[in-house]
Amino acid sequence: MSPVRRKIQRLLVLFFLGCLAFNYPILALFSKKTLWAGLPPLVLYLFIFWLFFIGLIALLTERKQLPKTSLLPPPARLKDRD
Repeated sequence: MSPVRRKIQRLLVLFFLGCLAFNYPILALFSKKTLWAGLPPLVLYLFIFWLFFIGLIALLTERKQLPKTSLLPPPARLKDRD
């Protein structure tokens, strides 16, 4: 499997993990009237998971350099006209 395809698959898994984590059944677990560190658990969950999620995206996208593939042809160079 090519590195580009593997990276796309990992990002898709991360997308579905984010959809699951920010969906009703999981959010309902943290919807309590108690306070943790002066904040409701739902707010803490949202901010902590959001930071974790951004970190995972950065790790997946910046971990390895992929081979340079482009759909566009290389830009034409201007020749000196004397």
